[in-house]
Amino acid sequence: MATVPAFLNPSFLSPKPKLKPPQPSTTTFSLTKPFLTLPPPPSFSSFRLQRWRLAPRPTSAVLKDHLGRVTKTWSDFTSLNYWVVLDYYRLVNSVNALEPKIQSLSDEQLTAKTVEFRRRLRQGETLADIQAEAFAVVREAARRKLGMRHFDVQIIGGAVLHDGSIAEMKTGEGKTLVSTLAAYLNALTGEGVHVVTVNDYLAQRDAEWMGRVHRFLGLSVGLIQRGMTAEERRSNYRCDITYTNNSELGFDYLRDNLAGNSGQLVMRWPKPFHFAIVDEVDSVLIDEGRNPLLISGEASKDAARYPVAAKMAELLVQGLHYNVELKDNSVELTEEGIALAETALETNDLWDENDPWARFVMNALKAKEFYRRDVQYIVRDGKALIINELTGRVEEKRRWSEGIHQAVEAKEGLKIQADSVIVAQITYQSLFKLYPKLSGMTGTAKTEEKEFLKMFQIPVIEVPTNLPNIRKDLPIQAFATARGKWDHVRQEVAYMFRLGRPVLVGTTSVENSEHLSDLLREWNIPHNVLNARPKYAGKEAEIVAQAGQKNAITISTNMAGRGTDIILGGNPKMLAREIIEDQLLSALTREAPNVEVDGGEISKKVLSKIKVGSSSLALLAKAALMAKYVCKSEGKSWTYQKAKTLILEAVEMSQSINLKDIEKLVDEESEMYPLGPTIALAYLSVLKDCEVHCSREGYEVKKIGGLHVIGTSLHESRRIDNQLRGRAGRQGDPGSTRFMVSLQDEMFQKFNFDTEWAVRLISKITNDEDVPIEGETIVKQLLALQINVEKYFFGIRKSLVEFDEVLEVQRKHVYDLRQLILTGDSESCSQYILQYMQAVVDEIVFGNVDPLKHPRSWSLGKLLKEFISIAGRLLDGITKDALLKSLGQLQDSSSIDIDSFYLPNLPKPSNSFRGIRRKSSSLKRWLAICSDDLTVNGRYRATINLLRKYLGDTLIASYLNVIEESGYDDAYVKEIERAVLVKTLDCFWRDHLINMNRLSSAVNIRSFGHRNPLEEYKIDGCRFFISMLSATRRLTVETLLQYWSSPMESQELFL
Repeated sequence: MATVPAFLNPSFLSPKPKLKPPQPSTTTFSLTKPFLTLPPPPSFSSFRLQRWRLAPRPTSAVLKDHLGRVTKTWSDFTSLNYWVVLDYYRLVNSVNALEPKIQSLSDEQLTAKTVEFRRRLRQGETLADIQAEAFAVVREAARRKLGMRHFDVQIIGGAVLHDGSIAEMKTGEGKTLVSTLAAYLNALTGEGVHVVTVNDYLAQRDAEWMGRVHRFLGLSVGLIQRGMTAEERRSNYRCDITYTNNSELGFDYLRDNLAGNSGQLVMRWPKPFHFAIVDEVDSVLIDEGRNPLLISGEASKDAARYPVAAKMAELLVQGLHYNVELKDNSVELTEEGIALAETALETNDLWDENDPWARFVMNALKAKEFYRRDVQYIVRDGKALIINELTGRVEEKRRWSEGIHQAVEAKEGLKIQADSVIVAQITYQSLFKLYPKLSGMTGTAKTEEKEFLKMFQIPVIEVPTNLPNIRKDLPIQAFATARGKWDHVRQEVAYMFRLGRPVLVGTTSVENSEHLSDLLREWNIPHNVLNARPKYAGKEAEIVAQAGQKNAITISTNMAGRGTDIILGGNPKMLAREIIEDQLLSALTREAPNVEVDGGEISKKVLSKIKVGSSSLALLAKAALMAKYVCKSEGKSWTYQKAKTLILEAVEMSQSINLKDIEKLVDEESEMYPLGPTIALAYLSVLKDCEVHCSREGYEVKKIGGLHVIGTSLHESRRIDNQLRGRAGRQGDPGSTRFMVSLQDEMFQKFNFDTEWAVRLISKITNDEDVPIEGETIVKQLLALQINVEKYFFGIRKSLVEFDEVLEVQRKHVYDLRQLILTGDSESCSQYILQYMQAVVDEIVFGNVDPLKHPRSWSLGKLLKEFISIAGRLLDGITKDALLKSLGQLQDSSSIDIDSFYLPNLPKPSNSFRGIRRKSSSLKRWLAICSDDLTVNGRYRATINLLRKYLGDTLIASYLNVIEESGYDDAYVKEIERAVLVKTLDCFWRDHLINMNRLSSAVNIRSFGHRNPLEEYKIDGCRFFISMLSATRRLTVETLLQYWSSPMESQELFL
């Protein structure tokens, strides 16, 4: 007899099986036949549901359920997290005790609290002393300006952030509101707070929304968005609290370290980082951890080779000419492949340095095998645009490095952009380590706590939910084939649609989301699709916000829409705005929208209609009439985007100004046609109607089981699966989740997991491979595979961090030096030049002398030659014998006057060390020479130090003389010195980055010789860095000497 599956029953209640004596240990599987048959076109009255079980549920399973609940309660009680949270309740009690007092304050008195807190901090109190009162002030400000009061658990979340930890808060628990507590408290120091989100939309939303609280309390709020000018960025970074996204923050830091002068800097130098709150911290620091931020310059060569290599890749056959490794996206040519490629490309050696084809062929094969259209990228307007595989969004400004992007462009027949060379780079891990105090919030971080502790020394604190979580996570279903999985997904969506329950289906790629969309269209099931394509992505927030309405079916790639809550019954604010836009856009503009949302109309047909009251209709009509009149009488014509912005500003006005003030504005401006306030009034009226509608519909949706989430594949991390699950059951709502996986899914293929055992098992149990199996053993096996994948990617991230730590130390040295040059005074810049000159002399001397041997065994001829190549004709004519004789006389001297010291019988340095400042500088150099440990102790160490002193004085004195003789004023001289220092440093740092990237690839080969690649990278990287600094100093000195010797011939520095 056909029965409704227990997991589809809205109440999730199933009859308890009769108790039986415990059975011997056996493995039990339950199989589900396709429970829904819908012939195309479907007749929804013909639903047939079946569920087949091989064995009744044993008593042990029932007992295990009850025991599991007891164990969970006991483990919660004994966990460290439980006691940490319990301790935070002391702060909560203090905040609650202050609430009546704070509520009695007027708006002016509440705002004045900020001035009071800052005064108390200046007087010696700490942030801990004012924390409870500051939190109470923010709670009251949010209640007055946003209509939202922080729950007790949100106070705990704010305290966790302030303590520099990660707050794990479930979806819908109000993380955005929580951030206001820690942001306000830490902004009181005046050193700046960064609230970092994952995209521009969330940064703008939070800055406008939460910014009301901070502005009300007297703090300045900044926002960094893509496309802003340097002046706008500088102004926003100077604010007390700055909202930005992770990539903009990283690129601003890198661009500041490429700036040519201090006027181009945008961040708060010399201390740009103080405290950061990272929203979705797991996404930023872990998911994006494998992708370093790069700023590239163009290297215009070899572009013509890419199309040829793409044609070559088409000729080569996998398995015959090359082999692939899906796990690490690598390819290897076979002997046959190498022979064919060399013949076709008419070259004797693919790896010939003078005619290098190997890199282009390898990249073409990678583009062919690993970079799939509509999965890793889409083609739009003649460009290959990267799809972020974690968020499903298009990243227009990002390009793959090392020639991969050009290979993809060649494969698609697109215009090939020039090769790029790395100018600056940093990983997110290194970027956020620059903050003295770092915190974050997310819904899923506990599974990665060990990584956060190891990499950042940041603990993860689970903040309890405000209401108990009653979501039902149903067992994973495994299918032998992808066809069976997708057919079953369609059947489950159709059944839920018949019940009226909203459904969110998560897919891993654009390709999969559109495949499922086609399947649903075959059965005429209305739905919305949300993926990277512009026609879908244009209304991302609106689609996700309404995904909780009755009968709403939403197909979404991965975490698209993350940051927008799915409210059961729909989001009344979004609905009200849509109604306003539908009614007024046609009156405000004649321009059509340039974004087409596919599937929107068919989806809206099945969603329940909102009953707009007569007063709302009247206000809408008035606003539409006024809009038409303003357009006609004043000749105003808005673009579609400008009209949307006008409506958005009116909506913002309705949220930031109370109703009486808006009505007053309408009355005061009645002769001027107050369009903005009139739209705001209409919005408020429509919002009330929407709130009533959404509340009623939300109640109906809860009765039938809430939101049902379907995952169509396991991800590379349990955490990402949990993010999808977290969409259902927000704030104590009912809901359910189900993951369906196929043994043909990409994860199983990519990591070469042995899934034949499961296929054989399914074949033994049933003749139908499209029937799913579910059971404890299956779940354990799948989770074990997933944990192995997590370990693999953790290893990659760990290796990346360890390798980047080497570059991190070097980067910090170079960037700190660069900022000192740019922001320091002119005198400090000159001191760097003199230090460089002495360092160049020291390197020449150390390379040709030995403190343990007599000067006659030193390479004095080579020393003189090297010095003359730097200093020009200063010691021209001095022979090796003359220098040796002078050093011999020096040893016979009983005393030396260091102020006027020079080597006997050699040219005396010009008297350029006049004045207290220059004499002091000369004496400091001599003391540094005597106290350094660069020279090995030996009989002739003193002689070497005096030689260093003499040559250094000679070089520096000649430099100072040539500047004086040039006749230029000090300001111009300092400007040239600063420009040469910065440009030389940038030139060699850029080359160093290229060398370090090549080294990181090359050291892996050394593991075949039983050598540790990381240790090899550290040793060679250190050697490269020392050579880079040496070359920087030498070229700086040579350039400046050459410039001032003939300034008219050196108008352009040759760097």
